[in-house]
Formats: sequence, C-alpha cells, structure tokens
Amino acid sequence: MEQIFVDKMKAGTLELGITLSEHQMEQFYHYYELLIEWNKVMNLTGITELEEVVSKHFIDSLALVKAVPLQDGRSVSAIDVGTGAGFPGIPLKIAFPELEITLMDSLNKRILFLQEVIDALGLKKVSAVHGRAEEMASNATHRQQYDLCVSRAVSNLAVLT
Repeated sequence: MEQIFVDKMKAGTLELGITLSEHQMEQFYHYYELLIEWNKVMNLTGITELEEVVSKHFIDSLALVKAVPLQDGRSVSAIDVGTGAGFPGIPLKIAFPELEITLMDSLNKRILFLQEVIDALGLKKVSAVHGRAEEMASNATHRQQYDLCVSRAVSNLAVLT
C-alpha cells in the first residue's frame, strides 16, 4: 500500500470518527486497484487519481456517518440504489462489516464488476443485483425491506423519493 493512500485514508476517517483496521485498509486499497484495472476496459469512474478516489469516493461515501452513526455497531440493512462502481455501498461495507447491504444497478456489466470486488475482498452479507429503481420499487423482495436507502449521483432527491 502506498503511504499517501494510508495517510489520506487515516486523515479522512479520523475526521469522521471511524477507525479502520489494517485488514480494512488493505481491502480499501485492493478495491482501489480493482477499480483502476476494470476502469481501463469499462467506464466506471472519471476519477482515477489515488488521492481523489480516496477523498471523492471513499471518504465521501463514509460521510453517511454524519447522519447515521454506524460506528456504534448497530445492525442495519441498506440498499444502494444506482451504485455504479459501488459508491457508497462498498466503502460502507468495508468500514462497517456488520452492515447488510444490497448494491443495485441498471447495468449488468457493473454488477459483474461488483461481484468481482465482493469476492476478491471476501465481503459477507452483501449482494449485487441487476435492476432499475423503478422496477425494484414494486418488487416485494426489495420494497420496504431495508433500514436505509443510500444513493449518489443517480437523480435529484424529488425523483428518488
């Protein structure tokens, strides 16, 4: 792991009151490596510089703790609507392993990437599902089944609710 990565992650998580183990730091770094590798063949993100990925994807995703204090170890289930490359769902899952999360996206190629990340990082209680929010909203398997619904850069709030 590059020292700049470690320093940037520690500074960002400290500000949010999150403590990561060495294993979690390694998971984040491996996630970064997979993101960059897969981004060469499919457009997952326009942000690829290490420091920007840390601040604009990882730390920004973890900022949910400002509204929902997941640091207390509570048992929470969440769905990440329009997860794309896994933001904010994967960073939340790495930082809070007890979180049960469903990653939903409308493009199956992104779901394949997410499944690779889940497998490579050894994440448990996480699933990646292919579907559109409009369709999933009427699906009894997903409708009103989660404590939290998170989303980044999908649509404006009026459309999402």
